[in-house]
Amino acid sequence: MSRLEELKAELCPDGVEYKRLGEVLTLRNGKDYRHLGSGNIPVYGTGGIMTYVDSYVYDKPSVLIPRKGSLNKLYYVDVPFWNVDTIFYSEIFTDIANPKFIYYVLESEHLENLNEAGAVPSLTQKVLNKILIPVPPLEVQAEIVRILDKFTSLTAELTAELTAELTLRKQQYEYYRVQLMTFGDEVRHAALGELAYIRTGRKPAEIHETYCEGMYDYVNAGRTCSGYVNEYNCDGDTVTTPSRGQGGIGYVGYQAKPFWLGALCYGIKSRDNNIITTSFLYHCMNNQRDDIIALSHFGGIPLLNVSELAALNIPVPPLSEQKRIASILDRFDSLCNNLSHGLPAEIQARHIQYQYYRDKLLTFKEKSSCQPSAQSQNLT
Repeated sequence: MSRLEELKAELCPDGVEYKRLGEVLTLRNGKDYRHLGSGNIPVYGTGGIMTYVDSYVYDKPSVLIPRKGSLNKLYYVDVPFWNVDTIFYSEIFTDIANPKFIYYVLESEHLENLNEAGAVPSLTQKVLNKILIPVPPLEVQAEIVRILDKFTSLTAELTAELTAELTLRKQQYEYYRVQLMTFGDEVRHAALGELAYIRTGRKPAEIHETYCEGMYDYVNAGRTCSGYVNEYNCDGDTVTTPSRGQGGIGYVGYQAKPFWLGALCYGIKSRDNNIITTSFLYHCMNNQRDDIIALSHFGGIPLLNVSELAALNIPVPPLSEQKRIASILDRFDSLCNNLSHGLPAEIQARHIQYQYYRDKLLTFKEKSSCQPSAQSQNLT
């Protein structure tokens, strides 16, 4: 029997009490810091440390909870700090709650799902104070914190190693792509518009947030899937690149399966796979991202005109050479970018493993049905 199991059997054999968050801590609003001088006290906002000042608002262990913005970014701080008004800090009642335990519990609650706003995600104290959390004896909390701290440290070390390995593989990928895509005068070149169809998509009628609600990826401006839909307007084997939008111009993607092409994205497909394959086109365009950016206009919203994209100069080596190059680069691309396998999948698996064990450790049998105390009734 583990130390944690021994403690639970001894101190809470019949389960643990659940309390509302407002019964174990008090949330406080942040303040502006611009009247303060420079120093070594960190100033926290939703995105983390913003700057350092010479004064603190609180000097005891605390969990910082975003009020606006990225609601899934929690911070555990055990040094003096200042926080701005986009993030709450908490005064934790340490006679019943271990501050680091509260951090792990709230991390498992996925607070982003409690968002009450539209454009800018936000949380209120009223909503947060009503969250029910397990409050086992302090000795049990401390043992769970010890286990999760160790697991977090090991996960961070392994993730750092995998990330370093991924960085090296990406450097190798870039090197080999440039080498393989460098051709002399003996290789014919042609404009992209001569070799491929270039089309613009349109906005779907309905966009879903999760794949289970829509069978097909919705690809629009940007670097990632923009959502999911129940129908498609492209049958796969298609290169995609944004036509406009901040942060997207120059990105080149490849969709092997049917998908929905959005209105802010170009879909590019070979006119004749006996002359040039779409897969080879993808690697060509990925190698010419700087050239694609140079074709764009950045007066206001970045814009890439189809006529200028169609003029992009593409090498056309023999078909056998195209397939050889694409095969090599496909393996590198999968290793560096594919979330279903390769190094990104390994990194993702470590985070999923951590979340599984964290949630398992923080799952308790409830001692009895939660009957709000007089104090918790005041939180409603």
